[in-house]
Amino acid sequence: MKRILHVLTTVFMALLLTIPVALAADMTAKEIVSEAKKQICEVSVSEAKEIFDKEGSVFLDCRTSKEYKMGHVPGSINIPRGLLEFKIDKQINDKATPILMYCKTGGRGCLATCTLCKMGYKNIKNVDGGWLAWEKAGYPVE
Repeated sequence: MKRILHVLTTVFMALLLTIPVALAADMTAKEIVSEAKKQICEVSVSEAKEIFDKEGSVFLDCRTSKEYKMGHVPGSINIPRGLLEFKIDKQINDKATPILMYCKTGGRGCLATCTLCKMGYKNIKNVDGGWLAWEKAGYPVE
């Protein structure tokens, strides 16, 4: 009886895990970002600047290394989105650390923020508009 229950539970869980994939199969990148935005907290670039001025938060740039080298928020750390899951715990192992995520315009940052939330990070926000909004506002850059 226990074995049958175990098999049924395993099959049921497998089916549950495939439902989101099936539903997302025909989504565009823009739609995926839009869905992710519903699950995360975002701040405006002016709110991000206020947080930057107070210090104590980590600015995490999820753009490519090449993009980061062309300019970034002073003191930010760079972990490209494609490596985020594998490198985040080496850079930020305290999951309560206040993090402000940004990318070029906000899309990758939104997805990266969603990923870190799934990994248990509790205090993470995405900067709406990303690097371009920061730079356009005339805020400090390195």
